Amino acid sequence: MKFSRTIAVIGLVPAATAFTAPSVSHARGSSLAMAESSIYSADIAKALDNELSYVPGKADTDFARKYGHLAGEKVKTVGEAFQDFTDALGTPINALYKGTITDLVGSLHLTVVTARFQRDPVFSLGLVTVLELLLKNFPEQDTAKRIKSAMIESAGMVESEVDAEAAEVAAWAQGKTREDIASALRGEGDSTLAQVANGAKGDEYWMYSRFFGIGLVKMMDIVGIEQDMSVAYDVMEDWVGTCLGKPHYTACADSDLYFKQKGKLDMMETMMKEIEIREKKRMADRLEAKAEMALLAAEKAEKMQEQIDLEAAKEKQEA
Repeated sequence: MKFSRTIAVIGLVPAATAFTAPSVSHARGSSLAMAESSIYSADIAKALDNELSYVPGKADTDFARKYGHLAGEKVKTVGEAFQDFTDALGTPINALYKGTITDLVGSLHLTVVTARFQRDPVFSLGLVTVLELLLKNFPEQDTAKRIKSAMIESAGMVESEVDAEAAEVAAWAQGKTREDIASALRGEGDSTLAQVANGAKGDEYWMYSRFFGIGLVKMMDIVGIEQDMSVAYDVMEDWVGTCLGKPHYTACADSDLYFKQKGKLDMMETMMKEIEIREKKRMADRLEAKAEMALLAAEKAEKMQEQIDLEAAKEKQEA
C-alpha cells in the first residue's frame, strides 16, 4: 500500500486519548483541518509515493540512465587505497612529507572513484606536476620515485600511461601562446587539448578535478604566463569559464591553492638547503679541527724525535 494512502486512512480515524472520552465535534474539526492541511496535498502525496518506490539507479532522469548501471558496485575506500599505496611503497615516508602525501593519496582516490571521472591528458599533466613539485627535494630520490609509482598504482592507473599523456600535451604546448591555448579550449583545431575540450563541452556531467586545474596552471607556465596567483586567476577564469564554458570558481580557487602550497614548499626547500649548508659547514669545521689536531700531533712527534736524536748523539759523544 502506498504511504500516502496509509496516511490518508489514518487521518480519518477519530482522535482519542487514554484518559478522556473523545469529542465528536473535535474529531470532525480535526479531520477537516487535516484534510485541508498542505501535507496531504497531491504533490506531497506523489513525492512520498516516489520516495517509497525509489530504487537506486532506476530514477527517471538522464543522470540515472547514464550511471544507473553502477548502482550497488563496490567502491574501494580511502583506507583501502592508502593500504594499497603503503604495500606498493614498502618503506616509511619522511616525517616532513607524510601528512601531505597521505592527503594526496586520499584526494586522488576520491577523484578517480567518482562515476563521472574520466582521465584526460590535462588531468595527467596536473597529477605529474603535483608529484614533481612535491617530491623534487625529497631527501631520498629513489624513494621519491617509488612514492610516485605507488600513488598512481593505488588509484588504479598505470604510471607509464599517465606520464605519456602528460608528456604529449606538454610537448604540444611548447611554443604556443595564451591565445593558442584559449583557442584549443574553445574546441578549435584537432589538437589533443581541443579533443579534451570538445569532450567536456559535449558532456553535461563532465567532472572538473583539482588535477585538471593544475594541469592548466602548468600549461600557463609552459607558454610563458607569469607564475603569479593574481595573473593565473584571471587566465583560469578566461580558459575555464569563457573558453571551456564551465564554472570557473573552483578552478580559480585551486589555482590560488596551488601557488600557496608551492610557496610553502619553496620555503621548506630553502629551509632544507640552509640546514644542509649548516651541516656541511659543521662537517668542514670538524674536519678542519681534526686536521689541526693531526698537524699539532705531527709537529709534537717531530720535536720529540729531534729531542731523542739529540740525546742519542750526546750519549754517543760521551761514550
